[in-house]
Formats: sequence, C-alpha cells, structure tokens
Amino acid sequence: MRTLVLGFALLATLVLAAAATASSSDNSPGAVYTLTNSPAGNAVAVFGRAADGTLAPQGQFPTGGAGTGAGLGSQGAVVLSNDNRQLLAVNAGSNSISLFTVRPNGLELDATVASGGTTPISLTVHDSLLYVLNAGGAGNISGFTVGANSLTPIAGSTRALGTGSSGPAEVAFSPDGGTLVVAEKNSSTIDTYVVGADGIASAPTVSASVGATPFGFDFDNRGHLLVSNASGSASSYSISAAGASVISGAVLTHQGAPCWLIAAKNGRYAYTANAGAGTISGFSVGQDGSLALLDPSGATANLGAGSHPLDEAVSSNGHFLYNLTDGAHSISAFRIAEDGGLSPVDSIGGLPAGASGIAAD
Repeated sequence: MRTLVLGFALLATLVLAAAATASSSDNSPGAVYTLTNSPAGNAVAVFGRAADGTLAPQGQFPTGGAGTGAGLGSQGAVVLSNDNRQLLAVNAGSNSISLFTVRPNGLELDATVASGGTTPISLTVHDSLLYVLNAGGAGNISGFTVGANSLTPIAGSTRALGTGSSGPAEVAFSPDGGTLVVAEKNSSTIDTYVVGADGIASAPTVSASVGATPFGFDFDNRGHLLVSNASGSASSYSISAAGASVISGAVLTHQGAPCWLIAAKNGRYAYTANAGAGTISGFSVGQDGSLALLDPSGATANLGAGSHPLDEAVSSNGHFLYNLTDGAHSISAFRIAEDGGLSPVDSIGGLPAGASGIAAD
C-alpha cells in the first residue's frame, strides 16, 4: 500500500512539473521580425518580445540583397521555419531570397540565392521544403531545399501561375504540406498545386474566388483555407486536388480594404488587417471552417485614422497579435483574449517607409 501511495505521489509531482514547464514555455519571450525593404540594402529588423508582449529593438541584419523601397502588396515576405530556428526573407529589388539562422540576440546570415524568377514577394516553408512566389513578368513559384545553412534550387520545380491568373499576393503550404496555394488579386482567382513526395509542385488548378480581390490568407487547424478579400470581406474554402470549394462566401467586414489575414494558433479565430479603415476585424472560425464576425461593426481593434495596417503575425505561444502599421512606420501589439478579443499592448516605431512582411516566434 505504501508503494502505491508513493507511486501516486511521484505521478502527481511529475504532472505538476510538466504543467509548470508548459506554463513557463507558454509565457517565454521571443522575437518579431520585419523587412526594411530598402533598395540601398535590405535588412531584417528584429525586435525582442518580452513575456508580456512588449517589444524592444535588437538591431537590423543585412540580407545581402536589395528591397524596392515600396510596399510589396503581399503577405509572407519574411517567414520562420516550422521549428523557429531559421528565418527566410525576400529581396524583391534584387530577385533573391535569404536564409538566416535565428540566434538568441538576432540573426546570422547563411545564404542569399537567386529566387528562380523576378520580384519575389512571398515565401512558404514546410519542414525542409521552401517555395517562393515571384511576381515579376508572368509570375511563377519555385522550390528549394532548406539545409542547415544553405538553399538549394529543386530542379524542375518552377511552375507558372494559373492560366488567366494575375496579381499574385501570397504563396503558402497547407498544414500537411501536400498543397500549395496562391491568391491572385487582379483575376480574383485561387491557384492550387499538389506537391509530390519529391517536393515538386504539379501544374496549377484555378478556382474562382467567391470574394473579389483575394489577398492574404492562412489556414485553420483543420486545414481550411481562410482568405481576406480586399474588396471588403473574408471567405473560407476546403482544399482538394480539384481546387478550392467554398465554405463561407464573402462575409463582410464593414471595414475598408481587408488585405491581410492571420489565424490564431488555436484555430478558433482569424483576423484581417483593414488597410483602408485602420482597423482589425476578428472572426470566429467554426469546426467546418465557417467564418462569423466577432463584432457586428467589424472593428475588433482600432489603430486610428491613417494607420494603414498591413501584414500580421501571431506569437508562437498564441497570446499576441502583431501588426505592421505602415502609416505610423511601427509595429503594433495586441493581446488575444480567450474570446478572440484584442487589447492593445505596445507600439514601437522607427521603421522605414516601405517596410514589408512580419513574422513572430
């Protein structure tokens, strides 16, 4: 009997220790990253994230390439690897992409290589597989293998955008890595590519967007595609080899130019950054991928007139949403409540005009 009691005591101790470790990790600090996008020399601006979500500058780290000096009109210009140990960035002004190792106090540049096209604007990574979206000319996507400190082009991986598609805004893998999606603003279409075991994407399948001007997008935890439509709404889709099938049609934000969209880490909420209104709209995400506004007005958070919010990122612990606030040349921080609400935490300025993309760990 004494052995049994001791066994239960030991089990309880282990459970409490595990809970304490999880809680500590859940509240651990991290970092937020954005691109200066300078034509004189692109760099990643790094901001340390404290446990309370506030930010502090950690420096700027050159990419070895050049930016454009103007907004890229895209989502995903800078991304982290699945384990947050590597960071990748586009150099839209020099047709290249850069790989960094994430260090405790910043970044270490490992490689800068040609992007496989012109004007790279968006990146996506799944395990050791990277695809870049090149918006110049007719546009394409092109694949790379990500090594410990290298980027290697995958022979035969470059694919054209869908027939009739134009104005690409983002490329991203589905959560299982089996599909690539590209949103096309000008043609209001969604291109999907099936990714083979060799990492090579198929020819694209083109689906009509249910909302005009699809722009930024993300996936919920069940693999449903959630898309912002810059014309004033958000939509959701299921994805298969046959393309994109509508779940929620054009759900109005009642806010101007919802161009960027990010999903919460728990998959229960999604947020559009409304560039024209200076607001962020929150949506609940149903188990079937359906969308519903959290606030009837569509304004879950208000950054103010002229703020022009752009790209968004959610911290790896799921507690904070960060917005690249173009009008103020700053990054705005919000705490995500259990009910999906947003409350202001911090704002840090000093970014150059034309800064693009944002990622957070």
